[in-house]
Amino acid sequence: MPEKKRRFKAKIAGETYTIVGPRSEKHMQVVAQTVDEQLTQLQQMTKGLDSEKRAMLMAINAVSDQVEMKKKVIKLEERIKELEEKLS
Repeated sequence: MPEKKRRFKAKIAGETYTIVGPRSEKHMQVVAQTVDEQLTQLQQMTKGLDSEKRAMLMAINAVSDQVEMKKKVIKLEERIKELEEKLS
């Protein structure tokens, strides 16, 4: 059964966005705040870049983090499997 989609308004880098998804409002607030903070940091570090290029850098950073987390999850799943096999 599909999850109910919620609408959430977020202010990121001075712009208002409507985010639609199944996550809780608290989750959306944390995500929006994190994106806003990271964009602010990027803006301070890359004064000469336009907002589109900053957004691309944010996407690259996010995907890079996601890839690293996926590697960690796979290692943890392998470790759990090893421990389960030892217990059997």
